[in-house]
Amino acid sequence: MTGILPDMMNMAITTMNVAITTTKMAVATDAMVATDAMATTYTMATTGTLTTAALALFFLGMGMYGLAAPAALVRPFGIGLGGAAARTEVRAVYGGFGVAMAALLGWAAVDPADALRRGAVLAVAVALLGMAGGRLAARIAEPPGSWYPSWFYFWVELVGGGLLLATVTMT
Repeated sequence: MTGILPDMMNMAITTMNVAITTTKMAVATDAMVATDAMATTYTMATTGTLTTAALALFFLGMGMYGLAAPAALVRPFGIGLGGAAARTEVRAVYGGFGVAMAALLGWAAVDPADALRRGAVLAVAVALLGMAGGRLAARIAEPPGSWYPSWFYFWVELVGGGLLLATVTMT
């Protein structure tokens, strides 16, 4: 019987060593998975911030152009602005709205941890996708004569809205 006790103790010690080794491996694996998840989250957040900032700059450019030269902005669409009321309307819709969207997206890009960021980015994404949808409906009702400007802006709106929507869903 004296030989059985040491054998049982050796088996117990071996089992404990295996359990300790397994626990260490599990902890190390969890740490690696957590590190990978943090790196993925950081990459997605950075991509979302850059996308948001790029679209903010696009809206800022469009808005400033709309405020400064409303007739030139709508000329590619075949729209003539005959008076001050027409120019004011373009300045308001393209200029003011563009600058406001730029400010909203700029704030979302600068402060990506803010609780309202997701809602702000989602609102702009939906607005862009709505404009793309309107262009698609117009295409069905009355095809444009050329690729630019209608199809160009359709793709800008579709891709921009899709990218912003992706940034909301991945963060």
